[in-house]
Amino acid sequence: MQRWGFVFAAAALALPAAAQDFNWSGRLTSGQTLEVRGVSGAIDAVPASGAEARVTGRKREGRRGNADDVRIVTVPHAGGMLICAVYPDNDPDEVCRPEGGGNHRVRDNDTNVDFRIEVPAGVRLEAHTVNGDVDVRDLVGDVHAATVNGDIAVATSGFAEASTVNGSVRVRMGRADWEGEAEYSTVNGGIILELPAGLSTAFRAETVNGGIESDFPLTIQGRFGPRRASGTIGDGSSTRTLRLRTVNGSIELRRI
Repeated sequence: MQRWGFVFAAAALALPAAAQDFNWSGRLTSGQTLEVRGVSGAIDAVPASGAEARVTGRKREGRRGNADDVRIVTVPHAGGMLICAVYPDNDPDEVCRPEGGGNHRVRDNDTNVDFRIEVPAGVRLEAHTVNGDVDVRDLVGDVHAATVNGDIAVATSGFAEASTVNGSVRVRMGRADWEGEAEYSTVNGGIILELPAGLSTAFRAETVNGGIESDFPLTIQGRFGPRRASGTIGDGSSTRTLRLRTVNGSIELRRI
């Protein structure tokens, strides 16, 4: 598959076999979801070499707590597979539910769990962590990526959404036929979104300390300023919406 012009972190979470604390593999069909939820640690996702999905996790013990007390839980369900890092004093049935879990209580354990995911073509990826980067490369399927303290970089031939709080967001996606609203957000960081030519959508872009740039011609509605813009891209006939928000950073829309 073509490697797009992204610059990713050099540390690709290579996990020597002897150091891997968790291994799961299984077959998921096109349209199913592979979801990984971490708390502290990075998530790295790459295409699978075949039809089998794989997830490996490596624990890195911190200054507090015991890494053995952090469990990695698998929850198979009709829609796919959910894998969670579960810290002490948390109920797996509460924090690791396919329909959405409760808040994690980390308390006195700062173990990091770094995940590496191999995703088959057509499988949707949900990659969520709290403290760590999310790096998704060259997938053939839809992606939703989220963190709080970390950068996000996604490249897929499908559709993708991404959000963080303290970090940058960079997404390159091959599909622009989503339904409803697609959102890309951060607070402290810039946003770069690369989209196919022929895009047609309503859009709203907002920043406080930064600028807005677009390769696409914009039809502006209302007032246009260097930090806020809304209107349409393309013929505006679709019902989809594109929303980009940051506070400290610039917004760039690039055409591919």
